[in-house]
Amino acid sequence: MKIMTCPLNGPRPVSEFFYWGEVRPMPDPTACDDATWADYVFNRNGAPGVKREWWCHTPSNTWFIAERDTEKDVVVRTYFYEGEA
Repeated sequence: MKIMTCPLNGPRPVSEFFYWGEVRPMPDPTACDDATWADYVFNRNGAPGVKREWWCHTPSNTWFIAERDTEKDVVVRTYFYEGEA
């Protein structure tokens, strides 16, 4: 059984989590052109490596960031989102 560590609830079965996508900066929709907006909406970085992703522990509705190595299929670390600097 795969285990993921929730920052609030500790190690839990991965079946208790929901993936919501890679953390990416959103362009300003009122200031960007159509091509930039379309790139943000439709394109993703599919190259293997460490990705920052949104995850939710569904029983507690706890949202957090997981850094996951998609090449090795391992979670490097999990932490609460603290805003972009």
